[in-house]
Amino acid sequence: MSKAKVGVSMLYCLGEPFNRMVKRLGTIETKCIEILDDGTHDLTKNRVSALKQIAKSFDIEYTLHAPFADINIASPSKTMLTASMKRLKQSMVYANEMDAKVWVFHPGAKTGIGQFYPGADWKQNTKSIQELYKLAEEYGVNMALENLPAKYYFFMSKPEEFARFYRETNLPIGIVMDIGHANLEGHIESFFSLLADKIVHIHASDNDGSDDQHLGIGYGKIDYDWFAQTLKKIGYDKSVIIESITNVPESIQKLKQLLA
Repeated sequence: MSKAKVGVSMLYCLGEPFNRMVKRLGTIETKCIEILDDGTHDLTKNRVSALKQIAKSFDIEYTLHAPFADINIASPSKTMLTASMKRLKQSMVYANEMDAKVWVFHPGAKTGIGQFYPGADWKQNTKSIQELYKLAEEYGVNMALENLPAKYYFFMSKPEEFARFYRETNLPIGIVMDIGHANLEGHIESFFSLLADKIVHIHASDNDGSDDQHLGIGYGKIDYDWFAQTLKKIGYDKSVIIESITNVPESIQKLKQLLA
């Protein structure tokens, strides 16, 4: 039997008003919930206060996904980089106030002018992560870095890039293993075989390998039977967050059954 905890991301509610999303929290069949600090669900002090009250009333444990829309921590533009870092640092403050168990953030992405400055975007990506880590240490926030698909020009898509990052920084930052993202690059098995000890949080959704579709579990081509057996084999005892935007209740039940 797996010790993994099945949770759910409120990504599927991102198109709803924040207040309507909050009303759903006490009705979901899991007590482990990931909140998105983005879009119309941008956090404020009042919203954080409301979330804390809900958590207390329903015994909910939160993780927090940092903003990602228009955020690029590898940007060659000082103005855009400063704005991205300011936004992320505020999100980290909210993660601390919410007592979020994990603060999930995205790596930087390549831009159209990166080819003129070879290696500069990777260096900036690393420098930004180091800066965020320093702040996370001050706040006592457990930050973790998500793997993103190279086809969308992101860094940190392959286990080798994470290994390089660890060699260059020696920072103990955990990996948010996004199964859907890894499937687009064909790296699901290699992440588990090479970096299983670094995986501290998992995002689970399905796709057909062509795009990040966020389908329900079992509605794409990812082998979730293999995934469940692998988690049991490595003794994974942390959260697996359903990040589907369709068939969410079915996905929760499916994953619970597979991990039982």
